[in-house]
Amino acid sequence: MLRATIFDMDGLLLDSEKLWHEAEVEILGDLGVPINRDGTRLTKGMFVAEVVSFWNQRHPWSGPSESDVVDQILGRVGDLVEDVGEMMPGAVRALELTGERGPIVVGSSTPLPLIERCLRHFDLLSHFQSLHSADSEPYGKPHPGVFLSAARALGVAPSACLVVEDSAAGVLAAKAGRMTCVAVPVPEERRLPAFGIADLVLESLNDLSSEWLDERFVA
Repeated sequence: MLRATIFDMDGLLLDSEKLWHEAEVEILGDLGVPINRDGTRLTKGMFVAEVVSFWNQRHPWSGPSESDVVDQILGRVGDLVEDVGEMMPGAVRALELTGERGPIVVGSSTPLPLIERCLRHFDLLSHFQSLHSADSEPYGKPHPGVFLSAARALGVAPSACLVVEDSAAGVLAAKAGRMTCVAVPVPEERRLPAFGIADLVLESLNDLSSEWLDERFVA
């Protein structure tokens, strides 16, 4: 039986994946990297530092260091979230439904300061018992490290955790950690094989039902 829930953030709670793409195109493009919106898909799922290194190796620039470029991208994403960002449909409802059944935490690949900034902007911080970033783990998703650390912080066995994810890498991480997983993929990724191992695949967080949760959570 489940006792706690771990939520990803970007693309799941917040419609922010496109804002990451916009920030990367803007900042890396200014450095002479011939990147477009399709090009950012090559690095989806990487840490932002890995993204910067990926492009610097292929199209080296002079001037700012990779760490400076990382900071620029993170700052720009935060600005975009605060200026034009939106929550995904059903996000608050899903937080409320799962929060009624046990503690909820964040397990995201985004660096912790930006997680805090984004959630604070949407007044969501109070929903979560703790926040966890794969940026502080030895390995990112699809390694389950960030989810296992979140379960450990809660004092809950991994097998008693529900993970809610939008990415294939996140689903693989959840199942590698022996956790139940609800996936909410974007339509163009729905047929990726990884989503076949999720316990439930939804079109929107609006489709998460109380009945499904009641059947799996400790009363």
